[in-house]
Amino acid sequence: MSVTIDVGGRPVKVSRPDKALFPCGITKLDLARHYDAVGARMVHHIADRPLTLERYPDGIEAQRIMQKRAGKYFPSWIARVTVPKKGGSVEHVRAADAATLVYLADQACITMHPTLSRRDMLQRPDRLVFDLDPSADRPDEVRRAARLIGDLLLELGLAPWAMTTGSRGYHVVVPLQRRLGFDDVRGFARDLAAVAESREPKLFTTEQRKANRGDRVLIDVMRNGYAQTSVAPYAVRARPGAPVATPLHWEELSDGRTRADRWTIKTIGERLEREGDPWQDIAARPATLTQARTLLAREAALTS
Repeated sequence: MSVTIDVGGRPVKVSRPDKALFPCGITKLDLARHYDAVGARMVHHIADRPLTLERYPDGIEAQRIMQKRAGKYFPSWIARVTVPKKGGSVEHVRAADAATLVYLADQACITMHPTLSRRDMLQRPDRLVFDLDPSADRPDEVRRAARLIGDLLLELGLAPWAMTTGSRGYHVVVPLQRRLGFDDVRGFARDLAAVAESREPKLFTTEQRKANRGDRVLIDVMRNGYAQTSVAPYAVRARPGAPVATPLHWEELSDGRTRADRWTIKTIGERLEREGDPWQDIAARPATLTQARTLLAREAALTS
């Protein structure tokens, strides 16, 4: 049995549409319809980025497959991009249209993870990401953590953008002009994280080992590396209830109702109708880190 969805004039077949991918009964067809509904907004953010695919052919309680290489059986209309790596290269999928997202849903790809650089300049990121990962279930504290990272960025002349991860934390993102390589951008992120930790040592940690974090919020900057990825806006997460990574208006971080997993595959549509896409213009004014690096160095000297 299969169901065909017309996505922008392209028919995409969904096989075994009633197959449950989530314990709550959300099916492969539900997943495909979600990506059809959010497709235009999602493609706006990830169209030119290589993707890593997080697939669960037998549902989220079974084996996870992290797939970088585009399947040889993928249809020819699926766009691809070749990414150099040590000793060779890998041909990744890129989501040039919403039909690709629906096709990937048929492959039980629940989450798409794009790179922080675009295909024409893979060595130069246009996103800086702080991944805030709480060690304890304290929604107020992780929202406060995101706001404080945003405040520090604003001190440095950088505009922060926020997104729920659909898991437990938030991403705080800065759009960048593509002037620096990954090592420089990650170095800046690491220095900023150190300053934030020195200011709020009871709230923040940069300790990668979970056993040493206590109840603090990890400022994870490791996504700011070549070929590393970050969850796509409006991607579904492989967690109970099918939460969705959701871009926020910055002021929503002060709203007690906001949780990192607040919006789900069942509720995101109503939010989009009401709020639109808070990240619609995220790429309109990309920043440079020139002045911010100087200011951060001064702040680091004061807090050391």
